[in-house]
Amino acid sequence: MEVSAMRILPLLIGAAALLAPMAVPALCAAAEPSPTVATFRLKVGEASIVALSDGVFPLPADQLLIADRPGVVEPLLQKAGLPAAPETTVNAFLIEVGGRRILVDTGSGALLGPSLGGLAASLKAAGYAPDQIDEILITHLHPDHVGGLTADGGAVFPNATVRVAKADADYWLDKAHQASADASVKGAFDGAAASLAPYIAAGRFKPFEPGQALSPGLTALSTPGHTPGHASYRLVSKGQTIVFWGDIVHVAAVQFPDPAVTIHFDTDPTQAAATRKALYEQAGGNHALVAASHIAFPGVGRVSQVGKTFIWSPVSNVGR
Repeated sequence: MEVSAMRILPLLIGAAALLAPMAVPALCAAAEPSPTVATFRLKVGEASIVALSDGVFPLPADQLLIADRPGVVEPLLQKAGLPAAPETTVNAFLIEVGGRRILVDTGSGALLGPSLGGLAASLKAAGYAPDQIDEILITHLHPDHVGGLTADGGAVFPNATVRVAKADADYWLDKAHQASADASVKGAFDGAAASLAPYIAAGRFKPFEPGQALSPGLTALSTPGHTPGHASYRLVSKGQTIVFWGDIVHVAAVQFPDPAVTIHFDTDPTQAAATRKALYEQAGGNHALVAASHIAFPGVGRVSQVGKTFIWSPVSNVGR
């Protein structure tokens, strides 16, 4: 039975909240699920990149992924040895370059259950404090990307300016859009507004237009479809490139072999699939590193193309 896109966000939230500790025994030894604390470092030119884990949760891919023909999703999951609800990571990334520290996304904070919300601990494990962050680049305003901005209503990153594409801010912060949305998704609007509120009040929320250069070597890319203003970020340093994708991929084992497979909470599935294929082709053509929010931690690797399908090679397999 097809599930409405507007009705699926609670299923995602419930999946995150109900993550069983036995699903990842090597990481979750406690009786209750808890966030995974993990970091991974690499260099891109003169920039230092740190992948930061926010945690993991089971994504019911058999219910959420949508193919353009029957018999696609389940066989690809089985081929990869994955269950119907595979473990899905939530990754964020720290960029240190030119004397500045920039976060790409902030994880879910307290919005999505006890198995997530580990960004602050991962940041600390990497040797950084929240007040050392100068800027935060948000790929889109879903709860697993903005929830870590606040704690108990206050700004977690007191010295940071928050940037997000104007199209995404205009959508998720608009009361008219919220009023016309299905009741099951209204909470996502509230979560975005609450997460941004202390930064807006402090004058440290600055939306940007598509294609805008944000700082030397760092450019915002318009990659809509998953949300109206979804953005990716390209960093170039000393001739080396890494692109922070955001939610271009949710289940790598399915969406690399078949980029046309979408997910129920894409705002515009057709556009999301076209954006994904275009980014795959770009990454495969220029061999740039990619950092992704929902590919297995650390979520960094390269893309190659074989015929009409694409292959993800994790950074440990391709070198840095």
